[in-house]
Amino acid sequence: IQSAQRDVNVYKVQGQTAQAKIVSELLAHEKEQILNQQSVNTAIILADESLLIPVLQTIPAKIEDKKIDVNITMGFGLTNSSLYGLADLWLNVQSEVNAKKTVQYQTAIAFLSHPLIGISDVMRPKIIDALIKEQLIDIPYGRLTRQGGLFANFFEPITSSADAVKTLIEVLDYVLQRELASKKLKRIDAELFGKTMQELNRLQDTLQHHIDKYQKDIELSFVLSLIQKSLSAIAVPLEGDPLNGIQIMGLLESRNLNFDRVIILGLNEGIVPQASTGTTFIPDSLRRAYGLPVLENQDAISAYMFYRLIQRSKNIDFVYNSLTDESNSGEPSRFIKQLEYESGFNFRHKELQLTVKTELKRDEVVVKSEKVQQVLNRYLTGQKYLSASALTTYISNPIDFFYKYVAGIEEPKEVEETVEAYKVGLILHDVMEQFYAQLKAIDPEITADRIKEKKEDIPKLIMQGFALVLYENRNVHVQLNGMQKVIYAIVLEYVNIILKQDTEDAPFTLIGLEQKGNVSFSFEANGTTQQVKLYGIIDRVDLKNGIYRIVDYKTGSDKLKYSS
Repeated sequence: IQSAQRDVNVYKVQGQTAQAKIVSELLAHEKEQILNQQSVNTAIILADESLLIPVLQTIPAKIEDKKIDVNITMGFGLTNSSLYGLADLWLNVQSEVNAKKTVQYQTAIAFLSHPLIGISDVMRPKIIDALIKEQLIDIPYGRLTRQGGLFANFFEPITSSADAVKTLIEVLDYVLQRELASKKLKRIDAELFGKTMQELNRLQDTLQHHIDKYQKDIELSFVLSLIQKSLSAIAVPLEGDPLNGIQIMGLLESRNLNFDRVIILGLNEGIVPQASTGTTFIPDSLRRAYGLPVLENQDAISAYMFYRLIQRSKNIDFVYNSLTDESNSGEPSRFIKQLEYESGFNFRHKELQLTVKTELKRDEVVVKSEKVQQVLNRYLTGQKYLSASALTTYISNPIDFFYKYVAGIEEPKEVEETVEAYKVGLILHDVMEQFYAQLKAIDPEITADRIKEKKEDIPKLIMQGFALVLYENRNVHVQLNGMQKVIYAIVLEYVNIILKQDTEDAPFTLIGLEQKGNVSFSFEANGTTQQVKLYGIIDRVDLKNGIYRIVDYKTGSDKLKYSS
């Protein structure tokens, strides 16, 4: 190695994919060689093989009118494909369906958004809108299987663990046949489908042999994890010209090969050499006693591969990720330090500084066009009212007021896993309105005894409040989840506090419940007097000892001070 002086560039970059982005700049010399029709003898070594896709996306297909030949001497993992995403999603669905006969909303959305499902752009939003309208966090699997087609195969629960692999094969075969019929199947995807089917059939034969031999079924969760582990190891070779172009390979594939220039990506401590061995039941002490491979052997293999690779190279580039996270130490490999200390090579350390651009804050200006002015004039003519929430929105952020109340742009609806704070207030207001409306229908005079007698209806009224707020239908049966049960207890406590105070104040006469009202407000604008109507809802009006009282139910903070 020390027979000739060489230049070694060490690049420190921040971020995993940033290592791939720098490749295009490092290949400037190779691009000149291609333009001059000279042979290229350069290898890009991926110490971290997860960088394959980012590197392929970085290297251009052509430079001017010359094609850049790239040969990949490593496998393309199934885990990098959408096919694995579909299989993994099916495994998650089966775990959920067999545990509680329902599918989580987010899992169903992931299925509907998957590119291999083949749902049309017209049908997908219709199904999603229907699910949002139902506001189901946990969707019964029957709600999905009745859609037919792939839905029926995908969400139908497995009755026996022996059928797990067989069912997955049927699902993937359904997808494969549709991809072939639409002529959308790429060559690499076809190879992945074939290898996946082959592996699943092998696994099915093995499991069936075990079940027949021992006459005992296998736990479903174990079979699902076994399928996932088998699929994660699948890879198909990428074909190319091994004698021409830029060579991309892993560290192990580079053995006994010589290159004029070597670019190694992902040269971090913990990756080269690896920080841990594969999972094993044999303790380290027993492995050493019986001469089995241990961590030091793995370090020795990595060291041999590294030094053998750079032995006859003339130009060397090392790239490592300096960003520290749960999967990366942020430290360069010990081999870089060792080579710099012992070789006498000319080392140049460089750092890739990513420019951080910030946009200048700019005010959003809404031009008062004729259409905008027409909407605003409706407030002045009394056709539209200003509510308290509209005024609060305008004071805090006028542009939000424009989007919501002038342009009429609403936030897209979503299935909420938790009940928002404002919905707690809506449920409480509905419960109190129904509680006193039913009493008032019989007699507006409210006594302590009538309140105590009516209290037994509170649980039913709260459930009806949940149904109205969540599904806009008071008669829908609601199955509360864990968080909603907490909200139920909070609303019940609020109701008991209000009724305790009302019991102490009784008797009183109910005058009105949830009464809507408006008041005119005049102001000067451009030298003329204008008028808007302020709108609000009074929760309750009652009469006690000849005094009218206005009652407002509060579930949030109660501020009685206002700044002008």
